[in-house]
Amino acid sequence: MKRACCALLAVTALGACGTPTNDAPPTITVTSTTTHPNAQPPALVDEPVGEVGVDKLLSTIADEVANQFGGTVAVAAGGVGSSDDPAMPAWSTIKVPLAVAAYRVAPDTARYASPAAITASDNDAALQLWNALPPGAGDTVLAEGGVPKTINTERIRPEFSTFGQTMLTAAEESTFMSNLSCLSDADPVLELMGQIVPGQDYGLGQLPNARFKGGWGPSETGGYEVRQMGLVSNSAEQDVALALVVVPADGSYQTGQAMANAVAERLRSQLDQLPVAVC
Repeated sequence: MKRACCALLAVTALGACGTPTNDAPPTITVTSTTTHPNAQPPALVDEPVGEVGVDKLLSTIADEVANQFGGTVAVAAGGVGSSDDPAMPAWSTIKVPLAVAAYRVAPDTARYASPAAITASDNDAALQLWNALPPGAGDTVLAEGGVPKTINTERIRPEFSTFGQTMLTAAEESTFMSNLSCLSDADPVLELMGQIVPGQDYGLGQLPNARFKGGWGPSETGGYEVRQMGLVSNSAEQDVALALVVVPADGSYQTGQAMANAVAERLRSQLDQLPVAVC
């Protein structure tokens, strides 16, 4: 996630994993080039770039958006993250593995609570899912999705849910999304992720065939963190797994939304260059 020197009112508190609040000089590389009079530019390659190339592409996007708005940005695709991608609270994105787990072990609760928890990021609905799960059920879903992490159960911040404070990187969330379609009982959750309510459908929600979930909330110093993970389609209608985390310098949710939109717009033209999802 890159730091740089140095806009929609904050929406309802539904998206946060807590009750009162909604979830809530860059490095410059100089290269020299020798120009030959008859030299021809290299041909463009219309196929996904290698992992190193993906890292550079995503880091460039992160740097550009951080420079434009101020703050920090991490971007990931198919398990490959931009160069600076620290683990941060998952906020409401963690509701996705919780919903999958609930469809497995408590399908009646899942059918009742998942629509609100996923499409509108309702915290009370998410708590119903959480309370229906036996210990470790959500961890199992994460691990099956390629992220062997334990969902947090410690009350770190009293005003927020325990599970929303699970620490994940953007790369880890993109890995999970890359594998999600292969997991049992994920289909109804993915369908809900394609029905995000207006006002929460910014960022990745602006990309083709987006099935995604966002999360947001204030850091311990008060400024908002905004993150999203999802699947979108490239020009061949193949799934591409993406994730982003933005922390605006001015600390506002509205700037976080604008930053997510800016990341998504830069990703739009690069989707065919990014790894296709595993599933």
